[in-house]
Amino acid sequence: MEECISVFDMLKIGIGPSSSHTLGPWRAAKRFLEELRNENVLHAVVRIKVDLYGSLSLTGKGHATDLAIMLGLSGQDPETIPILNIADIIKNIKDQNEIHLGNESIIPFHFLQDIIFNKNFLDFHANGLTFTTFIDDRTPYTSTFYSIGGGFVIKEERLNAKMKIQIKCAFPFPIQNAEELLNYTLQENKIISEIVYENEKSMRPEAEIHYELMRIWNTMLECMYIGCHTEGVLPGGLNVHRRAFDIHQNLIGLSNYNSPQTWLEQIRLTEVKFRQILKWVSCFALATNEVNASLGRVVTAPTNGSAGVIPAVLMYYLVIENHDAGEKEIKQFLMVASEIGSIFKKGSTISAAMGGCQAEIGVSSAMAAAALCELMGGSPAQVLIAAEIAMEHHLGLTCDPIGGLVQIPCIERNTMGALKAINAAELALETNPKNAKVPLDKVIDTMWQTAKDMNNKYKETSEGGLAIAVNMADC
Repeated sequence: MEECISVFDMLKIGIGPSSSHTLGPWRAAKRFLEELRNENVLHAVVRIKVDLYGSLSLTGKGHATDLAIMLGLSGQDPETIPILNIADIIKNIKDQNEIHLGNESIIPFHFLQDIIFNKNFLDFHANGLTFTTFIDDRTPYTSTFYSIGGGFVIKEERLNAKMKIQIKCAFPFPIQNAEELLNYTLQENKIISEIVYENEKSMRPEAEIHYELMRIWNTMLECMYIGCHTEGVLPGGLNVHRRAFDIHQNLIGLSNYNSPQTWLEQIRLTEVKFRQILKWVSCFALATNEVNASLGRVVTAPTNGSAGVIPAVLMYYLVIENHDAGEKEIKQFLMVASEIGSIFKKGSTISAAMGGCQAEIGVSSAMAAAALCELMGGSPAQVLIAAEIAMEHHLGLTCDPIGGLVQIPCIERNTMGALKAINAAELALETNPKNAKVPLDKVIDTMWQTAKDMNNKYKETSEGGLAIAVNMADC
């Protein structure tokens, strides 16, 4: 059995602002509830406490880790919870000092005492959290999870810190690296998206694949739509003004539309000079990550902090490059992007707490570049070149969020990652693969070595870089 990662593992619908610090702990809390149910002790729990370690502790408050844990313990689902309900659920827990555990039993819960921020790191990963339940006079039941980036949660990890994949399967085309992927395309005379589709069909019906891919895209589209039509200041204390609204208003003028899809059609009618294209791509990325920063619903791609890159580049293709494109091209784009992301995950990391922002924006830019390159007619070899170029120019990028919030410099970095992805795709299309000097697998190896060498201050701890150069008070 090979390690296999589905499209729907890499692209997950969830709540912002962070896949590793919000979605991961939320999913860990839900998994812990399942453990309690399996042990038949959920209704016997009289108290629960949660210990956060490492990066989860150091930047957890800015990333809403404590809120995510409370929502998870309440039995809420990050894919389906109505966004407007989040504030009320959190307020009730804080006001009543109790939590509706798994939406089944009510127990005392004092969030200031029962969620503990420990600055020390656990051995296996920078994002560790331990749940402890007290059940009458029995020995406390504990369980430790690691949030390893992209919303993935595990209970153990390889010693070399390249993470175990939870889903084991038998893909017809098992892929561990870019070279294997390229060999399959040559052997089968298929493009990359076709190889990915064959693997997906081994796991689920074609109708389900179609439905889920379009659900992912519609979530992305709605997220951009909401971000472009919401003004004001982002929560968290940095007083960051939303910019997507103003940029969007200046670009679209008095266009008439009443839904995300009709909005897309109106954008296709706007001016497409170079500056306008730059602004549109930036606007799409900003909009997505402003929604993310507001605990809105986004698609982890491959993380929440980098959620704006892939939708911005796909939207660029739909509204600028190919007005005839539709569901076929959308699905093709998402499948290629996810496969490139899975190769990075297997060969390096998608966790900023392990590798800095090269693991988030860098990987998302590589995913988007590869997907765009295939849609623009690139060969499988050129698609991999596009991913290589995009990552090569993100190597060493640090993660140093001010105040531990996924806002500065995170939101703007999505615009940079999207624009680099477009540039990388264009460069790849003009490259003869015989003349390429740097294979994608070598860049992934280099990224991993860079991650291991990077000082922990620059790995989502807010202990270095902009995080200490700029104070919350200055904002």
